[in-house]
Amino acid sequence: MAQTFDPVRALASARHEFGEHGGVNLSVERSTTFTVLAADLMPEIFAGRYGPERGGCYLYARHFNPTVYALGRQLAAMEATGMAYGAASGMAAIACALLQLVEPGGGIVSSDTVYGGTHALLKEFLPQRVGARTTFVDIADLAVVEEALTAGADVLYTETVANPTLNVADIGALSRLAHAHDARLVVDNTFTPLVMTPAILGADVVVHSLTKFVSGASDVIAGAVCGSEEFIMSMMDLHTGSLMLLGPTMDPRVAFDLSLRLPHLPARMIEHGARALTLATRLRDAHVSVIYPGLEEHPQHDLFTAQMNEGFGFGGILAIDAGTVDRAHALMERLQNTHSFGYMAVSLGYFETLMSCSGSTTSSELSEEEKARAGVSPGLVRMSIGLTGSLDDRWRQLEESLRHCGMI
Repeated sequence: MAQTFDPVRALASARHEFGEHGGVNLSVERSTTFTVLAADLMPEIFAGRYGPERGGCYLYARHFNPTVYALGRQLAAMEATGMAYGAASGMAAIACALLQLVEPGGGIVSSDTVYGGTHALLKEFLPQRVGARTTFVDIADLAVVEEALTAGADVLYTETVANPTLNVADIGALSRLAHAHDARLVVDNTFTPLVMTPAILGADVVVHSLTKFVSGASDVIAGAVCGSEEFIMSMMDLHTGSLMLLGPTMDPRVAFDLSLRLPHLPARMIEHGARALTLATRLRDAHVSVIYPGLEEHPQHDLFTAQMNEGFGFGGILAIDAGTVDRAHALMERLQNTHSFGYMAVSLGYFETLMSCSGSTTSSELSEEEKARAGVSPGLVRMSIGLTGSLDDRWRQLEESLRHCGMI
C-alpha cells in the first residue's frame, strides 16, 4: 500500500513568503552581513540566543541567509522534517551531514551501490582525513546490514533508489536496524523527490542534490540537508557546526530560483515517471534488458509500491544493459547524433533526456570488483528520461537505435 503523506499539500502550505515590498515572490537577500538596532543584540546572536530561528536577527550570510532560509522551510515541508537548509552542492550536503554525525574514529555502514562521488567520500576521504571507517554492504540483505551495525556505527547510509542500478532500499526496516544499534539513518532522496518521503518511513536525515530533479534545468549546483530542528541547528552552530564552519554556502540567487521551481516539481515528476514507465514497458515487451522499478519484474517493485507517495509514479530514471561498453557507446551516439533523442551527459533530472554509461562515468570511482558486486555492468546505460518531444516519436527513435545496434 502506498504512503498517505501528501507532499503537494505540504509544499503549498509552506509557500507563504512574500517579497520585501509585497511581491508574490520572495526577495533575494544578497547582503553578506546584517545590522542590528541595539549593540547588545550582537552578543546574543553570537551566543545562539537570538537568531532567525528564534524570531531574532540574522548575523552573517554563511550562517543564515533569509532567502536560503525560506527555501529551507519549503524543503522541510516537502520532506516532512522539522527543518532543512541549503548547501552549495549535493556533495557538500552529504559530507557535512556525515561529518556532523560521525564521532572521531567512528563508523559508517553504507550501501555498496551509491553515487561514485559519495563512494569516494566514504571509502577514501573520510577514513584518511577523519579516521571514520566505512563498511559497504548489500543494503537489501538486512542480515548483513545488521551484522555490520553490530560492529559499531554512528550512521547507516543509503540512497532511496540506488544510482545507477535502481535497487530500492527498505527505509522502514533499515531505520529499525539503525535505531536498534544507536545509529542514525541518512538517506539520499535525489532520485525520488515527492515520489518517496524517507522521513515518514523512518529516516533521521534526508539529503538532496537539488541540482537534479528539483532544479529541472541543469543550470545550478545546489544541495540540501533535511532533518530535525535540533540536527540542522547543530550544523549551523558557530563553534561546532559543519555547514557553518566549512562554509558550503548556497547562493541566495540559487535559492530564489529553486524556490520558484518547487511549485511545479510535482507536475514534472509525474510526467518524468509516466514517460519512463511507458518506455520501460515497451523496452521489456521488445525483450530489451531494462531495469525500472515500475515494472512488476523488478525485484523491489512491491517494496517501492509500499513506500511511494500516491500519484507520482516510479521515478524518471531507467537503465538499459547494452552488454558491452562498445554497444553502450554506439547506442548513445546514435540516439544523440542521429535522432536528437537526448544528450550524452552526466547528471539527471533535466527536461531533456540525459544518458551515460555509468561504469566508466558516475560510478568510475568504484573498482572493477566493487562495480561487479554492486551490479554495475560494463554496458549499463543510465537514462534520465526527459519531458520534451512526442513520447511516440521518442519511442520510435529509441527502437530504431536499438535495432541499429543489434539489441532487438
